[in-house]
Amino acid sequence: MTDKPTKIYLGADHKGYQLKNKIIEWLKEWGYKTTDFGTNSDESVDYPDFASKVADAVADDAASLGIVICWTGNGVNMTVNKNHKIRGALAVNEEMARLSRAHNNANVLALGSQWVTEDEAKKIVKTWLATKFEGGRHERRVSKFSG
Repeated sequence: MTDKPTKIYLGADHKGYQLKNKIIEWLKEWGYKTTDFGTNSDESVDYPDFASKVADAVADDAASLGIVICWTGNGVNMTVNKNHKIRGALAVNEEMARLSRAHNNANVLALGSQWVTEDEAKKIVKTWLATKFEGGRHERRVSKFSG
């Protein structure tokens, strides 16, 4: 993996807590610096509280990326995309992850713990991090919605 971000910010609700912890383990093994915004248990919490912290951190640190997780991935993705500097993308497979970076320059990855196994999540995250934005015709399109 080349051109590593300076840091990867992570956040999850209670349904994404365990997967978030696994992802942090993998990221550290792969040599990434991480910041965990929680949650830190499987007790019920509100996903916007954690996803918004990730969005704000990534918006303030343009060289960083973020990963957010909840049950479906939709709630955290909707939350991060409220920040005009965020390009959040929900991925349930490697191809969606790859295209979200290559074509949309996504800076936050949203995962649904209900829809991906640990093995699938590992492949999705690895693919997402390894993929570079292609620019070109995609740059014009991304600039129309990006802050």
